[in-house]
Amino acid sequence: MNKNEMMTELKDIKLLFDEPLMNFTFTKTGGPVDVLAFPKSKEEVALLVAYCKKNDFPWLVLGNASNLIVRDGGIRGMVIMLEEMKQVSVVEDELVVEAGAKLIDTTYVALDHDLAGFEFACGIPGSVGGAVYMNAGAYGGEIKDVFTSVDILLEDGTIKTFSNEEMDFSYRHSVVQTMHCVVLEARFTLKKGDHALIKAKMDELTELRVSKQPLEYPSCGSVFKRPEGHFTGKLIQDAGLQGLKWGGAQISEKHAGFIVNIDHATATDYVELIAHIQSVIKEKFDVSLETEVRIIGEEK
Repeated sequence: MNKNEMMTELKDIKLLFDEPLMNFTFTKTGGPVDVLAFPKSKEEVALLVAYCKKNDFPWLVLGNASNLIVRDGGIRGMVIMLEEMKQVSVVEDELVVEAGAKLIDTTYVALDHDLAGFEFACGIPGSVGGAVYMNAGAYGGEIKDVFTSVDILLEDGTIKTFSNEEMDFSYRHSVVQTMHCVVLEARFTLKKGDHALIKAKMDELTELRVSKQPLEYPSCGSVFKRPEGHFTGKLIQDAGLQGLKWGGAQISEKHAGFIVNIDHATATDYVELIAHIQSVIKEKFDVSLETEVRIIGEEK
């Protein structure tokens, strides 16, 4: 990597070098990335991807690093974070949202315009791009329920629009997960509703989240996908694992489906505890727990 050349070619884009990703992840863990880039527009994203392609430099995109574990060795290459691309606009009953916008903030824009259908997402702490990537959901709703289309920058530099059908949505899955690409902007179709009723529903779901989830500690959110016919938290409770500490990480005493950072945990603490949970649940109940959280990066 030629740092000076990169800074010259990408002079209008904020770049950080050898930046610890623990400064950005919700778990407060994760090693350094070679280059961390913060584009402000679709054009700057395209410029970054083109630069990496031309120089055979690896790259990947993170949302706001909420449902993510970055290993302690960090990430080689460039990480593109879209947090500065956060514009939300409303066209009649449609939300047009840049990928870096926070999902929670977007639901409140919908509320401000008396648009119903997005209430389920009012407590999901990810970005809109990340939510589309994994078909995020909560309290009976999923992104696919309100999703219209998305603009995606492909690796060859072209931008393609994908419809709901083309996204191949399923539980915590979209076709984007099989592609090396960047979600740029998504559109959601909602329905005109009663402001007071929309707000009441959002208040109810927010209270549920606050009362049941361990928001007082850093965490990566829900760690495991829900196995068919079971509830993950109950399996972990029934196995006697709730409250188990592993280094600085702990299976939350408030919600067994969460792992919290209670004492300067490392990503290795998280990854090892996840593997231990999977092993115990498989042994005791013959149930295979699949991670919902993404685990990326290199071992230290």
